[in-house]
Amino acid sequence: MGDPYNASMDSNTLLNESFGFVAKRKALLDAERDLAWQREKVARLRRELPLDTTLDDYTFEDARTGVETKLTELVSNRSLIVYHLMYGKAQTQPCPMCTMWIDGFDAVYRHVAQRADFVVVAAADPAAIASHADSRGWTNIPLFSARSNTFKRDLGSENETGDQYPTISVIAARDGSLIHAYSAQPQLSDTMHERGLDLFSPVWHLLDLTAEGRSDWYPSLTY
Repeated sequence: MGDPYNASMDSNTLLNESFGFVAKRKALLDAERDLAWQREKVARLRRELPLDTTLDDYTFEDARTGVETKLTELVSNRSLIVYHLMYGKAQTQPCPMCTMWIDGFDAVYRHVAQRADFVVVAAADPAAIASHADSRGWTNIPLFSARSNTFKRDLGSENETGDQYPTISVIAARDGSLIHAYSAQPQLSDTMHERGLDLFSPVWHLLDLTAEGRSDWYPSLTY
């Protein structure tokens, strides 16, 4: 299918769009292409990070069964993606933003699992995590509690007083060692808040497509 905005600027599309619309849409298309190439560059730079930061073999609790599970049991011969759910300790209620993200993660888990392992870790008691998961209909993605170890604090998703921060991490196994490959949080700078994890949820992208934009909308646990 041809690109109507690569056609002559002298002709309108089948929608009889104005000359001004077509001109601005072509400029937007150039920007969208630049963004796509920039995403490719960022992904490549991420893959080129040195795999030289080792991790301890933390012990977690399976939120469904309560069975203790070592990190080495979760990391196979491929990358393990860990989403740090803000729930537990100082965070007495599940984070609505994290919950929205995991709603999506659970739905696509079986697709991601073809290429990588993927788990959710929270600081709450296993039963509390399982209860929240049941209330959301999460049935696919594995859920674990890190209430009794320093995993979340060591990876920057928890502070010394138990405050929780949204974080996504990637862990790999190399030569018998557990390696921290990558972590990210929403805040990219003092002036850029809640943008660092946008790529992990389609909600923001859909809202950005609208004429109104995302504005100051924030997810809720109930609507």
